[in-house]
Amino acid sequence: MVTALALGAALAYGVADFLGGAVARKSTALRALTWCVPVGLLVVLASALLSGGSAGPLPMTWGFLGGLSGGAGLITFYRALARGPMSVVAPVSALAAAILPAGVGVLRGERLDASAVVGVLLCLIAIGLVSMEAGNTPNAAPGADAAPGANGWRRLLDSGPFMAGLSGSLFGIFFILLKTAGDGTGLWPIVGARVGTLSVILTALLVMTVRGGGLGPKVSGRTMIGLALLSGTLDAGANVLYFLAAQKGMLSLAAILTSLYPAITVLLARIAYSERLRVVQRVGMAVAVAGVTLVTVG
Repeated sequence: MVTALALGAALAYGVADFLGGAVARKSTALRALTWCVPVGLLVVLASALLSGGSAGPLPMTWGFLGGLSGGAGLITFYRALARGPMSVVAPVSALAAAILPAGVGVLRGERLDASAVVGVLLCLIAIGLVSMEAGNTPNAAPGADAAPGANGWRRLLDSGPFMAGLSGSLFGIFFILLKTAGDGTGLWPIVGARVGTLSVILTALLVMTVRGGGLGPKVSGRTMIGLALLSGTLDAGANVLYFLAAQKGMLSLAAILTSLYPAITVLLARIAYSERLRVVQRVGMAVAVAGVTLVTVG
């Protein structure tokens, strides 16, 4: 059950990230999220009301804090998607998102049997393989390997790979806090998380408005708006599936299996944008299949 829920979350996250990234490329990360996050809140609120449970203050607080981290991660992740190829950004983010909860789970005393351990290690290797970038950056400036100055550091911190790693760390904190929220409260911690995420988006909008910075082109057209709404719905559904997986099983297992979502994003990017799927990425996907199989058997 845990494996199925976590893999379902991975599938939903993968499609949601692809659609959200497509919208962000036509507009901006913040513009895209102003559509994705509110519809996601409506989805999880309806799910919580239908599933029952009580909105306890402590679980809601943990969820809200997780949402703050997740919201910051979403802004960073969408910005990374707008700056780098999906086939690189998504796996780098996922690898960071998987390692942090896995480490916390082990520190909390979680133990897997031998086959599951091998499967988890294969999944981590798979995420790394799928994330491997070509040797050189196509548009690297001359002397890029030299010690960067102020502008060089600024470009580094605003680069796709760096922001992908940062977003993954924030997602990892989100995974941990949702697990901490505990069971027995229905889906209300997810509602708290969505409120936290929406708070981050609204704060970012307010800051941009006060500073007079442009928000970029609006999300316009029925197709783009529809993709943004679908992305938000799938992302909310993925949150629910992950939450259920984490409450029914171990944090390390749920987080690592959920973090396999880049395989979906990479495949969709390959189809839609003709982003080249390198041999090592194909090997990574095969390793992921082997890892999931071992985890399921274990």
